[in-house]
Amino acid sequence: MIGTQATAAIRSELAQHARGWLGVPVQRWRRLTQAGFFLLFVLAPVFDIFRLDLNLGHLILFGFDWTLGLDGFAAGRISTTEATLNIVLRGFLPLLAIVGTVLFVGWKWGRLYCGWLCPHFSVVETLNQTLRRAIGKQSLWDKKLQPEQNPDGSVTRRDALWWFAVLPLTIGFAMLWAVVLLTYLLPPAEIYGNLVNGTPTRNQAIFLTAATIALFVEFMFARHLFCRYGCAVGLFQSLAWMGNDKAMVIGFSRDRARDCASCNSACDQVCPMRLNPRNVKRMMFACVQCGQCVDACDHTQAANPDGALLNWVHDLRAESEAAFNARAARSSQPPCRGTRAEA
Repeated sequence: MIGTQATAAIRSELAQHARGWLGVPVQRWRRLTQAGFFLLFVLAPVFDIFRLDLNLGHLILFGFDWTLGLDGFAAGRISTTEATLNIVLRGFLPLLAIVGTVLFVGWKWGRLYCGWLCPHFSVVETLNQTLRRAIGKQSLWDKKLQPEQNPDGSVTRRDALWWFAVLPLTIGFAMLWAVVLLTYLLPPAEIYGNLVNGTPTRNQAIFLTAATIALFVEFMFARHLFCRYGCAVGLFQSLAWMGNDKAMVIGFSRDRARDCASCNSACDQVCPMRLNPRNVKRMMFACVQCGQCVDACDHTQAANPDGALLNWVHDLRAESEAAFNARAARSSQPPCRGTRAEA
């Protein structure tokens, strides 16, 4: 539990969060990193930054062929020792470095990659907000409508005409992803050239059609489920995060829980993963550290002299969050009006 001794430190961190970095709000920084990484995701194969060329049978990294060097062993030009060393240096060690980096980031900060970089999650958030304009909910499976008034005071009204944006946007993202994924496997110039000329090969057409249909279904109906249960990167980040009681986590000032009784569950409403941010850490397994719940609390508690109740915390305060009993958390959490049932 976050005790009263930590209140001053939380307020200080909250003020710093509200200012952002270099005068730019945190959420704007997050949008910029998402946009930049999405662009990198699309263009990396085009500029040979990274792709696996099935025609060549090896990786291309920053314009250079990245092989295990086994052709020389097969031709008898290198010894078994040299071949083994190539496998270790060109295969095992780079893979270990990548996996180790992902796990360390997850252990220290949670699903930071998911909330700040992942191109799939960028699609999730875009479709969430567009769908909300069409049906008043971020997911087809949410049981209750979201309030029209946003935490920052703006209003998002439901209008069925937005379906004319939801469906084309979902189809467009699905097609884009199908094409980009194929360019990671085959030469991008060949793929884009065939598409422009309308002459994709049979196998290319089958892949693009099947991938577009599968991605459309996933984006439309199961995007949150994939992020929670189907993404290996996110899953291992969460497992590492849960293993570190001092890792960064969203902290809730439970000693002031009554202050959020009239906020219309703003933090719950804005969560793109459809979680309840005031819950204990072990119930926040799929949290992507996007910080939207923190921003929502900032806005709804702007007139509160004690400040917001949610904030990123770490070390000892994070440890207290991890140790807090789930039953005690439910008893200290007031029944806010308009609470959304989790999808």
